[in-house]
Amino acid sequence: MKWQIATGYGKRSLVETAIGRYKSIIGRRLQARSFAAQQTEVAIGYAVLNRMLACARPKSVRCKKAAA
Repeated sequence: MKWQIATGYGKRSLVETAIGRYKSIIGRRLQARSFAAQQTEVAIGYAVLNRMLACARPKSVRCKKAAA
């Protein structure tokens, strides 16, 4: 476990999961030709993906324990 903390392995795993999710939903290739248009395309793709994930994320509230 120490090598995972030292190398930041957990962060890498999270990034790989995010990229895999992006590719499976948005697509494997960019359609835009210029670099600026590619940046815009990726920004729009992530905005769409974040909105989709926000819809599926539950909104939970911590309940207080009733005093007996």
